[in-house]
Amino acid sequence: MMKIYTRTGDTGETSLLGGERVQKNELRIEAIGGVDETNACIGVVRVELQRSHVATEGIDDLLARIQHALFDLGAELAARAAVAMPPRIQAADIKALENDIDQYDARVEPLRSFILPGGAAAAAQLHLARCVCRRAERSLVDLMAIEQVRDELLQYLNRLSDLLFVLARVVNKANRLPDVVWEQKPR
Repeated sequence: MMKIYTRTGDTGETSLLGGERVQKNELRIEAIGGVDETNACIGVVRVELQRSHVATEGIDDLLARIQHALFDLGAELAARAAVAMPPRIQAADIKALENDIDQYDARVEPLRSFILPGGAAAAAQLHLARCVCRRAERSLVDLMAIEQVRDELLQYLNRLSDLLFVLARVVNKANRLPDVVWEQKPR
């Protein structure tokens, strides 16, 4: 059985798919890390939804599908163009997220003001996952400025952050909690 530790990263390097060694602070690794953090945040949301037993029809299955897609996205980032790997995130995946956004957004009242993260624990965690996803998106934009990366990867993260926002609102509604409305300071 392979050991968890390899000691190959002790000098600040890691391997991409195909074996290429790169610095752990390279933009590609930063983007992969952001995708991984987003996936971990979604895992925490799923645990909270199961713990709280809130009726959120279809959300756990949706989040499970997203976790697998994020792993695919990270794997695609871990393979430079020189490594032959078919694209893992397709236009159909982005369209599926758009359909999910539309489906779940129809379950909540239209937005009339900005809202703050809060309400149910799972809703707050979804907002955190959204913020981490946005950071992953920014890292990917940085990478795309210096290397070729398929646009679909950025589009997927962009739609995902929108979906996480909508799901936070749906979870609050399922918990019979209102969105936390931003109260603008009077001038």
